[in-house]
Amino acid sequence: MMTLWQGLCHLPTSLHPAIGKFFGKLLYIIAGSRKKIAKANIAICFPNLSQTEQQKLLQDNFLYMGRSFIETGIAWFWPDVKIQNKLDYEIIGLELLSGNDSNNGNLIIFKHSQHLELDARLLAMNAAVYGVSRSHNSPTMNKIQDRGRLSSIKDTADKKNPRKFMKWLKSGKSVMYAIDQDYGWDHSVKLKFFNQNVATITTTRKIVDATNSNLLFINSFYENKKLVLNIELIDHVGLNSEELAQKINDLMEEKILQHPAEYLWMHRRFKSTLGKNFYR
Repeated sequence: MMTLWQGLCHLPTSLHPAIGKFFGKLLYIIAGSRKKIAKANIAICFPNLSQTEQQKLLQDNFLYMGRSFIETGIAWFWPDVKIQNKLDYEIIGLELLSGNDSNNGNLIIFKHSQHLELDARLLAMNAAVYGVSRSHNSPTMNKIQDRGRLSSIKDTADKKNPRKFMKWLKSGKSVMYAIDQDYGWDHSVKLKFFNQNVATITTTRKIVDATNSNLLFINSFYENKKLVLNIELIDHVGLNSEELAQKINDLMEEKILQHPAEYLWMHRRFKSTLGKNFYR
């Protein structure tokens, strides 16, 4: 399977759109549980869309999921020089990672896009970055994931080991951290996301205060077949932990609405507030 995956990723890039579309349509047929989750999330987050429009968004979302099969392979298996020569991408605001006080680290918040692995690889090719991640349930896949991510990212820390990545921030490093998932009620409060109550972690304020790091957000999206990464500062002055967490939720929502099909709707984002039965 691994050999096949690598082989498909090394085929001419002109074939990648067709391969991605094939896998997207296949997953739409066979990935019943993921489709059910994504459909429920889209329905509750986009109540103003008609059934036809929601269905179209769901189908487009699976096409991006199919593309992520190739994009993740590119991120994990391609050498830097091939990515630079073959991919059309742009990073806006890269100077923010070095233009701030060099003694301060950078906590970079990002959303779970379908192409997040490629996002991280491109950023890491252009700046020294570290990552916060979650171990994969499969030991074999976890090894592949770690090997792939460490091809460019300096190091990763499990989200359950905050001391490790906070040490990086204190020493002036840049750390990527995606917080837009439901991690249960530990360190979470009930806030709004797409006008729905959702469990939201509030540790961002504590991390920034403890490490004196800058707080940034990186948005990623496709524009005319070019993958764009846009980095911006998050103004957090005077905000308490819940106010900052809500501001990040609002920022996530704003960016998702610009390119909704590219977001990872397959996560049970509302399970803690609406219950697991919501996705059955």
